[in-house]
Amino acid sequence: MRPHLLAADGLIAAALTTVAVLLGTEAVAQGWPALDPLAWTLVALLNLPLALRTRAPVTVCLAVHACWAVYVTLDYWPVVGSFGPMLAVYTVASLRPTRTAAACAALLAGVWVYAGVVSDAEAMASVVGQAVGFPLVLWRFGYVARRTGELTRQLRAEQADRARREVAGERVRIARELHDVVAHHIAVINVQAGLARFVFHSDAPTARGALDTIEGASGEALAELRRMLGLLRADGVQGAVGAPAPGLDQLDEMVTRVRSGGVGVELRVTGAPRPLPPGVQLCVYRVVQEALTNVLKHAPGACAIVELAYRAGEVAVSVTDDGSGGSAREGVREGADSATIPERGGHGLIGMRERAKLYGGTIAVGPRSEGGFGVRLTLPTPVQTARRGDAVRE
Repeated sequence: MRPHLLAADGLIAAALTTVAVLLGTEAVAQGWPALDPLAWTLVALLNLPLALRTRAPVTVCLAVHACWAVYVTLDYWPVVGSFGPMLAVYTVASLRPTRTAAACAALLAGVWVYAGVVSDAEAMASVVGQAVGFPLVLWRFGYVARRTGELTRQLRAEQADRARREVAGERVRIARELHDVVAHHIAVINVQAGLARFVFHSDAPTARGALDTIEGASGEALAELRRMLGLLRADGVQGAVGAPAPGLDQLDEMVTRVRSGGVGVELRVTGAPRPLPPGVQLCVYRVVQEALTNVLKHAPGACAIVELAYRAGEVAVSVTDDGSGGSAREGVREGADSATIPERGGHGLIGMRERAKLYGGTIAVGPRSEGGFGVRLTLPTPVQTARRGDAVRE
């Protein structure tokens, strides 16, 4: 039982008790006997147990109906005690199966008719109509509430399952691409190791250069494997070997293709270009590809700018458009950074987030204050790259 639900039920029970007390003070004016201490005790027993109505709905329903029957038998004004049983029947209908709810509704109708008989009501037809109508209405509203809750829980479960499957599928795709990256490193190590062994005695400088290459390639391969083993958990899925992973040297070709689709794209590069690990290049390439695809799909005719910046210790890329050709894409207006990209968004947004996390980077996605839309990715560069000149300043 969650504390806030118990507190809410307690407040409802207190409110109903207050209403019943205020109504009970009008009993004499309505031609009924004044409520004595026994009557006030029964009024409290009719309403206060409702604080536990969601914990034990059927038990509470039976208890308040029993108290109401005693209250009616003692010839007190029946209306004062009617609110608790009505809420109890609604609660049962909203939390329990239809058969149980129907039995409790019939119990309410029976006590209602009994109250009319005991009080010698002049309009028994009206009493019977109320005894039939009120329980039916309460049962119907409770049934609708129960079905709505069930459908809501089912929808949440389906959304969570769909999100898990989308993440798993994206991770499998990333794993396939990492296969190419790791295979590249291993191939380089194999060739350089053979060269070093061949010239080890005859050409020491060449052998040392080959060993340096092996050290760098093996370090990068280990980093890729560490990321893959830590984040890619797709048991039982066979990953097929695909084409070699694209890199930053193919951004110009991508921009040209997008231009042919009707989007004006400008590519800007700042800082001194330098070699980057294939995995980092692949991450940047895929994020730019997805961002430009979203511009092409959701804002055709817009003007976009791709900015690639080489900085000390990191590489950053941003894709922005002026919004002149469309509006939001794939529901990302609901989230503006890598931690809040909604799972129910498109697969591409999940891919952006997973790629950024895979390489220890950050990503921001969302509308721009000056109009349009933007995607910004920042990735740290490995230590091996820094040793080869990652001290470039903008």
